[in-house]
Amino acid sequence: MTPEQLKASILQYAIQGKLVEQRPEEGTGEELYQQIQAEKQRLIAEKKIKKEKPLAEISEDEIPFDIPESWKWVRVQLVTCLNPKNDLSDDLETSFIPMALVDDGYRNNHSFEIKTWGNIKKGFTHFADGDIGIAKITPCFQNRKSVIFRNLKNGYGAGTTELSIVRVVNELLSREFLLWFFKSAYFIDNGVKSFTGTAGQQRIQKDYLAMCVFPLPPLAEQKRIVAKIEELLPLVDRYAASYEKLEQFNAKFPEDMKKSILQYAIQGKLVEQRPEEGTGEELYQQIQAEKQRLIAEKKIKKEKALAEISEDEKPYDIPSNWIWVRFGELGSYKKGPFGSAITKSMFVPKGNGAIKVYEQKNAIQKDATIGDYYIRREYFESKMKGFEVFPGDIIVSCAGTIGETYVMPDDFEQGIINQALMRMKIFKPLYIPYFLIFFDFVLKRDAKSSSKGSAIKNIPPFEILKNYLVPLPPLAEQKRIVAKIEELLPLCERLK
Repeated sequence: MTPEQLKASILQYAIQGKLVEQRPEEGTGEELYQQIQAEKQRLIAEKKIKKEKPLAEISEDEIPFDIPESWKWVRVQLVTCLNPKNDLSDDLETSFIPMALVDDGYRNNHSFEIKTWGNIKKGFTHFADGDIGIAKITPCFQNRKSVIFRNLKNGYGAGTTELSIVRVVNELLSREFLLWFFKSAYFIDNGVKSFTGTAGQQRIQKDYLAMCVFPLPPLAEQKRIVAKIEELLPLVDRYAASYEKLEQFNAKFPEDMKKSILQYAIQGKLVEQRPEEGTGEELYQQIQAEKQRLIAEKKIKKEKALAEISEDEKPYDIPSNWIWVRFGELGSYKKGPFGSAITKSMFVPKGNGAIKVYEQKNAIQKDATIGDYYIRREYFESKMKGFEVFPGDIIVSCAGTIGETYVMPDDFEQGIINQALMRMKIFKPLYIPYFLIFFDFVLKRDAKSSSKGSAIKNIPPFEILKNYLVPLPPLAEQKRIVAKIEELLPLCERLK
């Protein structure tokens, strides 16, 4: 249960007579009702309040829930005075309260500006110390902008016309109990049902407050209910702080768990090591042999040797049968042509030997079939041959959505990468799924720039990229690591 739901439940229990016990010695709601009526008649006779129009009897259909036998259903207008007027000297300093100065939610606070009565007596809603103000316009009404006015300048004030004012009759009602009733879900939900007006300017019906059926307990019980509410709500606020932390934890937990799994994977802690599977060093030598073969066959260019890895560079311990290698030693990397090398004016319709231009969306959507940009074969052969992609090549998005990867399948159209892609050719027998786990987790999301130590927000320049360190396990262990990750990550998704 959310803190908001818990507060709503407390108020609902309160107005249903379920929050505190009933005590026969405290009298009944009927007796209190008769006292209020007698007092209102006295005030009418003394011309202190105006006589009100009779209201319809409460029908059985209007009663929303059961209340204790000692309580009585009444209409709000019958036990209060609504929207009273102040008769004050124009030069008297009073409080002015626009809607913005009334707190919302389950609070009971307001502030005010000081203005002379002559400046605010017309065109605004009147009130006095002890009156209850209730917002009547959306969304303030639903947000529970309601308050007991206290400590007003010289005891009086005026404010926004979007307030309805309720005044108790000579302390025969607990204004705090009334306020909690006005903040209850029952009062709010029924008020919303009565809304009239255009979108954004909807208000409760003019007679909603007057006609609203109100559960009237004995006065002493009202005060005990208020005391219990004021005891419980701070506890809910404390619960809310813990609840928020728990919600934040729950929201982060699946992603944190995923990161932990991947971190364990690249540290050699996700599966056990098996001596019979060989070593990372043996695999590294096989990769280097494949690299030399490709160079000899002029399929890739020979590159400048990368620096030896120092002990200070190694970010964490790895198993003894693993080794650290540099990213640039595991594959060949090429970014797409300069923007001026492929322009819209060069595109031709598909067919007649045209060569497809692969885009970022191919990497992002993991689909080689989408896209309809093509260039002439002649231009491909003369200028763009070096950007051609082959089955097993990895294309990487390099702008906007950074670091999305796609392994080109066996059955795709001959084509090249555009300026927003990078092509990676990974040397055999390195297991591509393991390589992509490392690339996605370490390089795209969590790697640190070797020069500045800041989180990477773009595909780094090759001189930085090629020098990243990669923990290299034996090939068989790579496959077992990937299988374990594929088993565990769906479980993380289920936690969301």
